[in-house]
Amino acid sequence: MTRVYVADAKPEERSALRLLLLDLKMEVAGEAADWFTTLVQVPISRVDVLLVDWDLLPNNTPNVALDGLRKTCPAVLVVVLISHLDARKQAALSVGADAFISKGE
Repeated sequence: MTRVYVADAKPEERSALRLLLLDLKMEVAGEAADWFTTLVQVPISRVDVLLVDWDLLPNNTPNVALDGLRKTCPAVLVVVLISHLDARKQAALSVGADAFISKGE
């Protein structure tokens, strides 16, 4: 079973993602509402996938944030959740995300 960690500041979005992941037969191994908690918990949660909201990443250094995570969890697939399909799509991929998903989809 795929283990997923959900990082999003909005509880209602984490809840919706949790239900979707359970429907897809994935295990939600943890959740966080901020980036610091995500950095602390993901390495000890032994997850396969991190779903992280773009707005949760530090504004000025998203690439540094993801690089730090990759050093402690190199095998974790990082999927960035974005609210708008604009320049954020390219930014999400260029800062080290493996993929992105529009929240609207």
